Amino acid sequence: MKRTVVLVIANHKGGAAKTTTGINLGDNIAQMGKSVCLLDMDPQANASRHIGLSHPSEIQYTAAEMLSIVELPLALFIHDETRVEGVSLIYGSIGLENSDDLLRAEPRPNEVLKERLAPLMGTADFIIIDCPPSLKLLTTNALAAGTHLIVPVESGDAYGLHGHEDLLSRVKKIKQINPELINLGVLLNRHDQRQVVCKNMEENAASLYGTVVPVKLGTTTKVKQASSLQMTLRQLDSGNTVSQQFRQLAEWLVEETREFRGEA
Repeated sequence: MKRTVVLVIANHKGGAAKTTTGINLGDNIAQMGKSVCLLDMDPQANASRHIGLSHPSEIQYTAAEMLSIVELPLALFIHDETRVEGVSLIYGSIGLENSDDLLRAEPRPNEVLKERLAPLMGTADFIIIDCPPSLKLLTTNALAAGTHLIVPVESGDAYGLHGHEDLLSRVKKIKQINPELINLGVLLNRHDQRQVVCKNMEENAASLYGTVVPVKLGTTTKVKQASSLQMTLRQLDSGNTVSQQFRQLAEWLVEETREFRGEA
């Protein structure tokens, strides 16, 4: 039986490259022939601006409406045509700013997203959730709906792991309602093995989270260039070192989740 990987990309600190990771990982997974849906749960909607064919403000049915108007079929929210072949999109929007209050009024406020995504389970190969930089209900809904978790951290930031006990505590609580959530660990980005601060970060991340994703992402100016052009790194320069690292990350994730997905 086919199972869908719901990959939650979460870090309650801003500037951790969550959106960059989600977009480029999704692109490379799709290039491997897998179906990918990117769910933008961030009110800033940067992922939607990046790969969407329309501005989020022009979209009638976004993730905000998906969470608040449960009577509407999920298909209304999924946009198959994006700037990235093989990657569909559920748009984020500024309306998500109000979702916390609406979710809090629900009988099971942490489980609304899981119920909404149920029709996609077993059909899509991967759902990638780009979380906002917070630990509020949007993020806890993502964790409750997720099957796997990756935490991107800037390797060269000496304070990159400060406050992560709070995220781990939230994950532990969510596991009471989603005990099958698999923590794949910290994904180090902007990583330079030659720098002491990066080596220390790798050791500290392994100590705190128990595991570090084996593929590490380096630094390139082409990330900003690709973003400004609304392209993925692969589309801009497939030979770029970080672009190739995203390819390796996708290959690792597809292999790591092969048994879970029920793929021979």
